[in-house]
Amino acid sequence: MRTELLPGTGDVPDQLLVKGCAGVLRHERIPFVSYPYEWTFSMLKEAALLQLDLLLAGLEEDLILKDSTPYNVQFKGSKPVFVDVGSFERLREGEPWVGYRQFCMMYLYPLLLQAVKGVEFHPWLRGSIGGITPAQMRGMVSFRDRFRKGFFLNVFMHAKLEARHGDRGKEVKAEVKQAGFKKELIVANVRRMRKLVEGLDWNPPQGVWVAYGERNSYSDDDAKRKDEFVREVVTSQPWNLTWDIGANNGRYSLIAEEGSDYVLAVDADQGPVELLHRTLHEERNEKILTLTMNLADPSPSLGWRGLERKDLPARGKPDLVLALALVHHVTIAANVPVAEFVGWLADLGTSLVIEFPTREDPMVKKLLGPKREGLHPDYERVSFERVLADAFDVERRERSQSGTRLLYFARPKGSGTPIDLTAEG
Repeated sequence: MRTELLPGTGDVPDQLLVKGCAGVLRHERIPFVSYPYEWTFSMLKEAALLQLDLLLAGLEEDLILKDSTPYNVQFKGSKPVFVDVGSFERLREGEPWVGYRQFCMMYLYPLLLQAVKGVEFHPWLRGSIGGITPAQMRGMVSFRDRFRKGFFLNVFMHAKLEARHGDRGKEVKAEVKQAGFKKELIVANVRRMRKLVEGLDWNPPQGVWVAYGERNSYSDDDAKRKDEFVREVVTSQPWNLTWDIGANNGRYSLIAEEGSDYVLAVDADQGPVELLHRTLHEERNEKILTLTMNLADPSPSLGWRGLERKDLPARGKPDLVLALALVHHVTIAANVPVAEFVGWLADLGTSLVIEFPTREDPMVKKLLGPKREGLHPDYERVSFERVLADAFDVERRERSQSGTRLLYFARPKGSGTPIDLTAEG
């Protein structure tokens, strides 16, 4: 068994064993839990390949995975880790790969949908814990798609056979066993699936937000000073967990890593997050976790009684949040009042580095362009600073040389020494 694909695992001392148990395993703690509908294309693909590699390794020992859900995988930074050792069971003679249907629904179909049809999979996986059914996938593809690699067998035939025999589960299982189904057929099927998944690819469109880090409204001096401001804060003390919300290409996530045990890089646009993850994966970075999420429509608590999958703050509140070049997107583009956004940040109980671009900033003008005159009256520097000072102790403020962007460092109320924001500086 390839143990490097599993989390750090060790035996629990015998004196701690529960009566009647053969053994208990203790696993390395995953720093922050994530869900498949928050991953980028490459992350879902890497999780799929991990499951298939583990399945092949298990088959060598006459073991098989009894399910194929991506919820059995977590990411430690950019590294996928399988976390459900209990999914392994002894291979039963004459039985096929029982996890094939689930693998198609939760891995293959979402990946095919994005790689071949250009449709992002996130709403599908967020909307259904079971993924995309064969019938649903068949309904989203055309007749010509049957000639694409992997579609005829795994989509068209799968949907047809399920429609014909879906209510004969036990009978079909018995017929397969009677026919003498061999382990070698499972191995061949898994290897074929691995080759198919390995060949799938998706590249982000070269839109303005993918290239934002190189095509923004900062001068070189402003960008350099902003880097210094963020670095001075993140290295001023050790931070356990830092969130970089609106992370884009991860420029400030990488700076945050210098003073943080773990960094969460979140952005609504999958494109730059995908490119960031690829870089981190190549570097085997285990300190920065990338997630695709719209903060104006974040991942909610889902599942039975809303407890199976938790919202972002419930999984671990940060010690420090970087909200850089973000507030105008949340308040102007997503129509969230400034006070609501700042209030949400305050409820996290976190220290904060936040950037406020004024109405004169080119990016703010672009967002306001399609809007009716007079909208967003709360988006003004004075009102923003008043709201910020009501919710936080603002310790530092700095204006860019261009004059259209301001940076603030703030701590939770009562934990710092606030500055006078009425004094221009």
